[in-house]
Amino acid sequence: MDAIEAILTRRSTRKYKEELPDREIIERVIETGRYAPSGGNSQSTHFIVFTDKTVLSEMAQLVKNEFSKMEAGEDTYISLKNSINASKKGDYVFHYNAPVLIVTANKKGYGNALADSACALENMMIAANALDLGSCWINQLHWLDENNNIRAFMKSYGLKDDETITGGLILGYADGGTPERVPLKRTGNPVDWVSK
Repeated sequence: MDAIEAILTRRSTRKYKEELPDREIIERVIETGRYAPSGGNSQSTHFIVFTDKTVLSEMAQLVKNEFSKMEAGEDTYISLKNSINASKKGDYVFHYNAPVLIVTANKKGYGNALADSACALENMMIAANALDLGSCWINQLHWLDENNNIRAFMKSYGLKDDETITGGLILGYADGGTPERVPLKRTGNPVDWVSK
């Protein structure tokens, strides 16, 4: 699969097999994130990789508990609202039971923190597709970055005091075989040309 095909056929996967991919495959995906561009070549994105099922389950319970304490307002964006509402119903697992969760963090106050991490996450999603793995961008830990319980939990697994959680990626084998690769029709993302 060439790079263009890997980009155009990438889709989010939300149902995974329990099987953990070999560490070498996970490391290949992470390496593509480490090679993503960064502002001034800062290379300050921190990758925290979770593959321990018990820790992932504990994290999922903590995330559900913290979201269930929140209230969604009329101006709450839809993804966050969905996470809050699902947590209140009690059936919420933010990482869709994927066997791998890669959390990205970057320096607090660094103007390119989100952009640099977004480039890394995109690289990893494209690499996952090329390697026949499913993946999905996971933002819940970013939304809870200032939550004391979440920060304490993440610090126990490597998050530094001077870092902010910028995003996450779940990874694994798609339930049912290879990931869905039928491109979704583009109805947004308009393009304007300014040319002679």
